[in-house]
Amino acid sequence: TVKRKELTSAPSYSGGGAMELGVFVYRLYRALTYGVSPLLHLHIQWRRLRGPEHCRRWPERFGHPSAVRPPGSLVWFHAVSLGEGMAAIPVIRHCNETKPDLTILMTTTTVSAFEVIENQLPVGVLHQFAPLDTPVAIDRFLGHWKPNAIVIMENELWPNLIMAASGLLIPLAMLNARMSTKSFKRWSSPLLLPLVSLLLSKFSLIAPLSTLQGLHFQLLHAPPFVINYSGDLKYVVNKFRVSSGTSESIRDLKVELSEMKVWIASSIHRGEEEVILGVHNMLLESHPDSVVIIVPRHPHHGQQIAHKLRKHGHSVALRSQNEKLTSRKTNIYVVDTLGELRELYSVAPIAVIGGSFIPGLTGHNLSEAAAAGCAVITGCHVGHFSHMVKAMQQSNPLSVTQVSTKLELKEAVDLLLSNPEILETHQRASKEVYESLSSCIITNIWNLLNLHIFRGK
Repeated sequence: TVKRKELTSAPSYSGGGAMELGVFVYRLYRALTYGVSPLLHLHIQWRRLRGPEHCRRWPERFGHPSAVRPPGSLVWFHAVSLGEGMAAIPVIRHCNETKPDLTILMTTTTVSAFEVIENQLPVGVLHQFAPLDTPVAIDRFLGHWKPNAIVIMENELWPNLIMAASGLLIPLAMLNARMSTKSFKRWSSPLLLPLVSLLLSKFSLIAPLSTLQGLHFQLLHAPPFVINYSGDLKYVVNKFRVSSGTSESIRDLKVELSEMKVWIASSIHRGEEEVILGVHNMLLESHPDSVVIIVPRHPHHGQQIAHKLRKHGHSVALRSQNEKLTSRKTNIYVVDTLGELRELYSVAPIAVIGGSFIPGLTGHNLSEAAAAGCAVITGCHVGHFSHMVKAMQQSNPLSVTQVSTKLELKEAVDLLLSNPEILETHQRASKEVYESLSSCIITNIWNLLNLHIFRGK
């Protein structure tokens, strides 16, 4: 068991004047969040009525627990949404297997993340919705759960949480640490730089998802000795994901599509459906037997897409309604469900990854499609996933095709649909690169956690 005295205390790293200014800015933030707490309570109630908050467990957002804390040591893993949560699962599973006497608590912010992740968590792992970053909610949460270590996924720099944990000598780790260009510029401002410098000084381990991200954290005055690169956890999501096998509905879908040329457009954001449908219409001229599977980032968007298409006379099959592709005229299949993307990649040999075709977007995880053996295509607006695109292309240029325009996307998909041998070569390249890049990441992460958080005990 990992006991509190075995855990390292967080380091301190900051110049005197800068630290004093950072503490001053933090006190302003603390006072502000304390003052707006009643408004946040009303906001959560409003979200509960609209659906984004859990209808029964919303009090957890204010630190009210819905479960009893087991005796012994406890480690808290925190992730905001589905992507961060799935990246945490492999580490949680390894932790659960390596240290079975250690209680693991996982928190997420979004209901959609919880609905998918709850079936992926090992038996015995507790789940709560993350507390808001207000002094009362954080103190209530920490007072009940008394974590011996906190592992934060990606970019959650919440001042009240970090400062309260530091005050209790709870070691902090940030895995897959990243910061968008926009966030980096904001934190680099004269007012916020002292604050972020103070916050980063409280971490015992920062494991950035790329060397560029590591440089960002150094420029924000994170202690150099706590920054350790270990690889991107998003590569290993599929290696540790629990699966009950291919569902009957997916098998039926494969049968329906067996005589068709299929490509999938996944994680599509609002506005990108125009790009995908435009390409699909062009492809139908040369491939009248082609079908596109559209998987929006949010299910409600899928319903809107289907409604709009039907309004304009198009024949569309909607997954939530179990509609079949019974007619040759039905060549658009819209997925408005959650948690099925991994299985859907097995249906289509070509995967176009969304969140990358409109300026301002930052891409999505390519490795899940690569792990399924799809030929992978992405747009040019990939944000913090640029390191993944670069790493895969450096390993094998055929593993990822990056396009800049609608015409380039059409030509890329057309090439793969027209040439089975070229398609197979791209599929094999993406699969092999995925296997290469995903090896040893969990071992690297676990060694770092043992060294900086658990001290190997």
